[in-house]
Amino acid sequence: MTKKSLVLAALTASSLGLAACGGGTGAGNADGGDGGDGEQATSIKLVAAEYSKDNTKAFWDEFAKKYKEESGYDLEVQIISWDNIDQQSSTMIQNNQAPDILNLNAYASYAKDGLLWSAEDVIPQESQEDILDTFVKYGTYDGKFYGFPDLASARALFYNTELFEKAGINEPPKTWDELRDAAQKITDLGDGNIGYALPLGPEESQGEFSMWLFNNGGMWKDGDSWTINSAENVETLEFLKKLDEDGLTQNNPGRTNRADAFDLFKSGKVGMVVGFSPLAAQLDEDGTVDYEPAPFPTNNGGESQTFGVTDYLMAFKKDGNQDAVKKFYELYYQPDQVNTFIEKEGFLPVTESGVERFSDNEDLKVYLETLPNAQLTPTDDPTWDKVKLAVQQNLGAAMDGDPKDVLDKLQQTAEQQ
Repeated sequence: MTKKSLVLAALTASSLGLAACGGGTGAGNADGGDGGDGEQATSIKLVAAEYSKDNTKAFWDEFAKKYKEESGYDLEVQIISWDNIDQQSSTMIQNNQAPDILNLNAYASYAKDGLLWSAEDVIPQESQEDILDTFVKYGTYDGKFYGFPDLASARALFYNTELFEKAGINEPPKTWDELRDAAQKITDLGDGNIGYALPLGPEESQGEFSMWLFNNGGMWKDGDSWTINSAENVETLEFLKKLDEDGLTQNNPGRTNRADAFDLFKSGKVGMVVGFSPLAAQLDEDGTVDYEPAPFPTNNGGESQTFGVTDYLMAFKKDGNQDAVKKFYELYYQPDQVNTFIEKEGFLPVTESGVERFSDNEDLKVYLETLPNAQLTPTDDPTWDKVKLAVQQNLGAAMDGDPKDVLDKLQQTAEQQ
């Protein structure tokens, strides 16, 4: 894997879920209890998502040995692929056999149900202070920090340097107007070249739209209020529709998935696309497209914002498991543990010390500069999964319809949850 491949990684699991082999923790069932009563646990169970076949299991197996040495507790490790972790974890929790530690990309519904330990219960203060503020913000539900980040990714504008040179474009765009102009020049090259690959299909339209709306001063929520149909967001979606109408995107962007847009960029026929680690890894392996990542342009030329993603290591309350769980986090958030995991998997850091550790890597510079202020989708809202699904299924309709009408309907859907 090249340095560019270490830039960031896709966090592509669905809502909640894990497990099958349930139980086996030696600490009772997840019942929302206070964790301090009953028999003291002698072992706990971790159910973790498989980020890579080469690194995930190897890291956690080695971690379990060190955890045993330092804490005296046993750690049972179960690794599940992202394809199956959703359903299996749901089954496990529904059967009252939740693991003690669960690695997943959504936590808020479990926090709402009172099933999780908060940071003040199980994470040392020093470790809490080291976690980047943006991840504390989105990991907080009802005033308490429950969604503890394991690693992160962020996105950037990938641009084809060969097409930029042919079109006479000297640098990546910093504003939306410059992006539009660059897309026009690349399209004008002819030969099937596409200015900007726009994926608003059902795979992950919320991710693409987030990158744009965050760079126009928009938000999904403001406090407790949904702002999906705000003036800024309507303006953003209208801009994207105009790109399509002017022939600066691929055909049918409202039905194009992220994977399709990536394939187009890999063909060498696309000038720009929002990219992250999986695309970088494929491009580096193929070696057929010259590209560079750059901060995403803003509508007014201000400071670039990035769309960030993190997964969580949440802890379920069980009678007698609090001390063992606390020892788990004491070890994981040691810099030599969390940052080793992140580096091996090719992700981005979630701590201040991690940002400092990777700061000398020039290939990560564009991401690390924006990561501390990264904006996430509202994963701290238990209803987000349902809202996200509605966005994925309906946002693309704006390319053939009225952007404001589409966002008004999504706003109504969110408010009804």
